[in-house]
Amino acid sequence: MKFTDGFWQLRPGVTAAYAQEAYDVTADGDSIVVTAPAKRIQTRGNVLNLPVLTTTLTPVADGVIKVRIEHHTGVKAPRRFEVNEQRAAGSLAITDEEGVVTAGGLRAVIKRGAPWDLSFWHGDTRLTGSGHKAQGYVTLADGAPVATDPAGVAGVTTTGLAPARTYVHEQLDLGVGELIYGLGERFGPLVKNGQTVESWNADGGTSSEQAYKSIPFYLSSDGYGVFVNQPEHVSFEVGSESVERVQFSTAGEALEYFVIDGPTPKDVIDRYTALTGRPAEVPAWSYGLWLSTSFTTDYDEGTVNSFVDEMRDRGIPLSVFHFDCFWMREFNWTDLEWDARVFPDPKGMLHRLHTERDLHISAWINPYIAQRSALFAEGKQKGYLVKRADGSVFQWDWWVAGMGLVDFTNPDAVRWFQDKLRALLSQGVDALKTDFGERIPTDVVWHDGTDPMVMHNLYAQLYNKAVFELLVEERGERDAVVFARSSTAGGQQFPVHWGGDNTSSFPSMAETLRGGLSLASSGFGYWSHDIGGFEGTPDPAVFKRWAAFGLLSSHSRLHGSDSYRVPWAFDEEAVAITAKFTQFKNTLMPYLYAASADAAAKGVSVARPMFFEFPDDPSVAYLDRQYMLGGELLVAPVMSASGEVQFYLPHGTWTNIWTGETVPGGNWLTETHGFETLPVYVREGAAIGIGAHADRPDYDYLDGLTVRLYGADKELDLTMPVVQPDGTAHVIRISGTPDAPVTSEAGVTVQVVSRR
Repeated sequence: MKFTDGFWQLRPGVTAAYAQEAYDVTADGDSIVVTAPAKRIQTRGNVLNLPVLTTTLTPVADGVIKVRIEHHTGVKAPRRFEVNEQRAAGSLAITDEEGVVTAGGLRAVIKRGAPWDLSFWHGDTRLTGSGHKAQGYVTLADGAPVATDPAGVAGVTTTGLAPARTYVHEQLDLGVGELIYGLGERFGPLVKNGQTVESWNADGGTSSEQAYKSIPFYLSSDGYGVFVNQPEHVSFEVGSESVERVQFSTAGEALEYFVIDGPTPKDVIDRYTALTGRPAEVPAWSYGLWLSTSFTTDYDEGTVNSFVDEMRDRGIPLSVFHFDCFWMREFNWTDLEWDARVFPDPKGMLHRLHTERDLHISAWINPYIAQRSALFAEGKQKGYLVKRADGSVFQWDWWVAGMGLVDFTNPDAVRWFQDKLRALLSQGVDALKTDFGERIPTDVVWHDGTDPMVMHNLYAQLYNKAVFELLVEERGERDAVVFARSSTAGGQQFPVHWGGDNTSSFPSMAETLRGGLSLASSGFGYWSHDIGGFEGTPDPAVFKRWAAFGLLSSHSRLHGSDSYRVPWAFDEEAVAITAKFTQFKNTLMPYLYAASADAAAKGVSVARPMFFEFPDDPSVAYLDRQYMLGGELLVAPVMSASGEVQFYLPHGTWTNIWTGETVPGGNWLTETHGFETLPVYVREGAAIGIGAHADRPDYDYLDGLTVRLYGADKELDLTMPVVQPDGTAHVIRISGTPDAPVTSEAGVTVQVVSRR
């Protein structure tokens, strides 16, 4: 949201009061409180008739400092995200020149007097800071033009009129060459510099600037992160209004944010997810291939069985079968009742899929209750649906006719919805696809009185939390998994998330990957996408390339809109490619599941941007067509009909996983691949665990395990973690020489693929 007209002027109708000096710097408990008047105080008369901003600095964890900027403090305290603050987490010091808040290696320094100067330091390195005209309280006159139009905000017109009349903003410095990442699942450029980013969830697909998962957190290449603790609409100007700064603004009287220390991107993510919640551990079976009915296709039990049996007969291991929307009767979503016309014996069918075909079952749900659903009348009678100001149930026809929304701010409504789902789980459903959650109106009243602007984004959190916690209760902590589309900050606690509605093309494949890397830069540990694209029907080349990419993601699903995604619908080579990469992924599970445990422990995503692993290599800063799968495997999906792909290998020696050929890094490569391969290179010094079972993802990873060494030293002295599907952790120690390796675990084979 832009308030200025160039460097010198404000836009017409905009009035701004900026923090001009740190007039008072005092200690208040474990915080430093700064009084910042909107003009320099030179005489006693200057203290009258002007706004004052109060800035409070608090250490809340090692390497994390909270900043709260307030204008009027008498307003109702806004609802914020749930965070894990630690009191007495740091120290305060106040002198005649400055106030200093220290939290581990991070310091916030506020200089007394004018000009306003708040800076953040890691040791002797200045990370960023808030300077002249950075902290502001902005008032808009009626009709004042501001450059924003967040999709779906009540009151925003096509002319860009803002829904509120007061805003608080902060601006933090951008250094020379500093790059900004994150801000949720964004499908545009990975580097956010130059962009206006609206933190406002919308159902906009992958080919727009909108986002299903808006996360008001960004990650800087200069070794820190910033989390804006405002669930409502937050507008970010990333070097796009003041090109030297990142501005973030929100409506109202206060703004709260956290500065999070690094120094590495993974360190920032570790601290950020300690603050907002770690990704939960997900079951090993969820890493296998998921096959869906697709959306509007025709299917019944016979169709399902034919798909499942054909996958087995063609050598494609299947872990999960997913029933999309039409498992329920049309116009009834969500009533959680199987359509008896096509599924007359759902419990028996699910039992057979479990016992005869060894599958886990996923079912589609959403929190919208159609008027024709029996749950609508019940929810209305009990007061469990979101209401309008006049007490009537909110309804619209956008999606399903006459639909209402479950009010997850009502604890009784949460239990009611969970109990309805509990009956579905008792029939044999193992996982739930928690679709939608973005189209949340703002002209409503919530049970607990939460501001509707806050609930627009926060709804996804409460929805996914309710479902995930039910799955934990019914299935256990390590066996719970959702397949969620919408989310916000903290949503990483309720995995897995998929990338939403993409299209069946190479450009959409590329934008899908950008979204996943952006989400990984926002603290999410796992990520999936619709192989082949959702909208349309992919040509065989797109499907085969996407199958390889999708099966080298943390989670892999075949799903479409109006056409099936069974591989034989494309050609016989598609069958072979899907079989090869599904089996390959299953054998990689000892490696992948260790990466999964790391995601749960530190928040670092399984599939991650290149700069996570190589933050000191400037050549990786903009790379958004390749990624690291875990810390050791580099993957560059082929996104062209010709099979040509360009990618960059960072410094060091890399080994082609398919051929064993070694290649020096620090170079760009151009390769042409047939459908049976794509660039996958192994980092020098890596130990990759290869399992003995290609037919499933959940097995004893130590049984027949082979440890492949890449770029092995002449004298071996390394360890490799193995985490079993039940969570039992092992550390395999490898010593000796490449010609005579010794392992600490009996039955484990060591294979030296390449040497230094």
